[in-house]
Amino acid sequence: MRRRRLAVLAGGWSAERPISLKSGRAVAAALRRWALPHAFIDVTPAIDRDLRRRRVDLVFLTTHGSFGEDGRLQGLLDLRGIAYTGSGVRASALAMHKPTAKTILRDAGLSVPAGRVVDARVLPAAPARGVPGPWVVKPASQGSAVGVEMVDRAAGLARAVRRVSRWERAVLIEHRVAGTEITVGVLGDVALPVVEIVPRHAFYDYHSKYAPGGSRHVVPARISRASARAAQAAAVAAHRALGCRHVSRVDFIVDHRGKPWLLEVNTLPGLTDVSLLPDAARAAGVDFDGLVLGMLVMARRDGPLQHAS
Repeated sequence: MRRRRLAVLAGGWSAERPISLKSGRAVAAALRRWALPHAFIDVTPAIDRDLRRRRVDLVFLTTHGSFGEDGRLQGLLDLRGIAYTGSGVRASALAMHKPTAKTILRDAGLSVPAGRVVDARVLPAAPARGVPGPWVVKPASQGSAVGVEMVDRAAGLARAVRRVSRWERAVLIEHRVAGTEITVGVLGDVALPVVEIVPRHAFYDYHSKYAPGGSRHVVPARISRASARAAQAAAVAAHRALGCRHVSRVDFIVDHRGKPWLLEVNTLPGLTDVSLLPDAARAAGVDFDGLVLGMLVMARRDGPLQHAS
């Protein structure tokens, strides 16, 4: 690969900053093993100045959450003519806003749980009207299970919404599907092997995602071949429906009938030592260093985006 002015962008100021830094350091270590010179930049409000000062023209994004994953940082890179890994502005913004993503995915013919968005400041008397229980209550635009609560009784919904609204005013109330948690990575335009998630706690929360021993990943997932194929097909369809590129990770619950229900699409999946995407890639014969290099090659091939996409 011809040398470029490469930088790994990590950190930022969202609730997912610690995980972003871990992902960034893991990617930087892989780049060192490939003998690829690079800068490691902790994203701050001065990121535009930092990029210009270093004359960066190729970026590996490991930013998660607000600003880093919602299309705003991608928009800055587009304006500066800098190539980067992952999805463009539009796909990043759509995937990050869960209610909008659900609408697009449903319109694409994919199965998503029933849900409703409420404004925590003007909470209706029946917050979950039209959405059968039990429920998942979550911020509309956060990742990594930040702020997520499980509610079994309607009497507890209003309190849960108020707690979740500490993260943002718009709160998504979604039917909680019982079943097996799985995830499907998409690399390029190809689905990776299905990974089953077995959390130590009641659900796959922030601690389960990122703490050592917080969850167990089973590859291949212990579901039927038909369910696995359906989930892989749905993951690729979701990737395309939102306009994602290079990589995504799509989370599902497989119900007792074997039907995969699509929960959300992650446009910048974690790349830590306990992250799901590297496990899926390894099951497909791609080690971590190969995954990093492959993503970088795709970004270099596609070059800087000339418009938000």
